[in-house]
Amino acid sequence: MPFSFCVLASGSSGNCIYVESGATRLLVDAGLSCRETGRRLAAIGRSLDGIQAVCVTHDHSDHTSGLRTLHSRYGVRLYANAGTCDVLGADHALKPLPWTVFTTGSAFDVGDIHVEPFSVPHDAAEPVGFILESGGARVGIVTDIGMPTHLVRERLRACRALIMEANHDERLLEQADRPWALKQRIAGRQGHLSNRAAAEMIAEIAGNGLTHVFLAHLSSDCNRPELALETVRGILRDRGHGAIEIKLTHPDRPGEMWSA
Repeated sequence: MPFSFCVLASGSSGNCIYVESGATRLLVDAGLSCRETGRRLAAIGRSLDGIQAVCVTHDHSDHTSGLRTLHSRYGVRLYANAGTCDVLGADHALKPLPWTVFTTGSAFDVGDIHVEPFSVPHDAAEPVGFILESGGARVGIVTDIGMPTHLVRERLRACRALIMEANHDERLLEQADRPWALKQRIAGRQGHLSNRAAAEMIAEIAGNGLTHVFLAHLSSDCNRPELALETVRGILRDRGHGAIEIKLTHPDRPGEMWSA
C-alpha cells in the first residue's frame, strides 16, 4: 500500500490529518469530535476502527479536543512530548490518559511510519512539527508556526509533500475587526505564518523532490483561499518552482488524498 495522507480538517475550528502506510494508520492531531472525525474518515473510505495512534503537535484545543474519546472508545495510542503532556494533564478530563511521551528532536516509529518531531516557534508549551517517512517518501507537517527558523528549513528539505500553514494575508489581518493585541499575537514570532512568509519558506527549501504543498490553517476572516493560492503560486513561480502543485485544505471537509 502506498504512503498516503489526507487533511481531514484544518483551521481554528479543528485540525486533524489522516496518514496511512502498509499496516499503519495514524492521525496527526485530533481537534475534531470523535463523531466528526469518524464521519470525515468515512467520506474518504476509511474508519476509526483502523486508527492506531495520534501524534500531537501541541496542546491547543483545536488540535486536541477529540483525544479522550478516541482513546477511551477505540484504544488509540497517544503520542506527545513532555511539555504538551504536562499542559493536557492539568485538565482533569485528560489526566488519566496513558501518554507515550516522545522527546522533541528524537525520532520514533509508529508501525512502519518513521516520525521525526522538531521544534517550531508557536505560543504553546512545547510545539512541534513532524517529518513522517515511509517507503523512502518524506512528508513535512508544520501547521502552526510563527516564523521560519533554520531548524525548520533543514527538517523540511528533501520532503516530497508539505502540509504548511498559510494563515493570513498581512493586509486583511491589519484591516480585520480584531483586538490589536490579537493581531500582534498572530503576526508575531510565536504566532502564525502569513501567505507570503509561507511561500518564501517553501521557495527556500524546495528541491527537485518536492511535488505537492497543502496550505493549512487558513484564517476565516484574515485570509481567502483564492488569495492564499495566488500568493503562494506566484512567489514559487517567480522563484522557478512553478511545477509544484499547491492545494487547499478545508475546515469543514476533507481535502484531497495524497499518495507517494
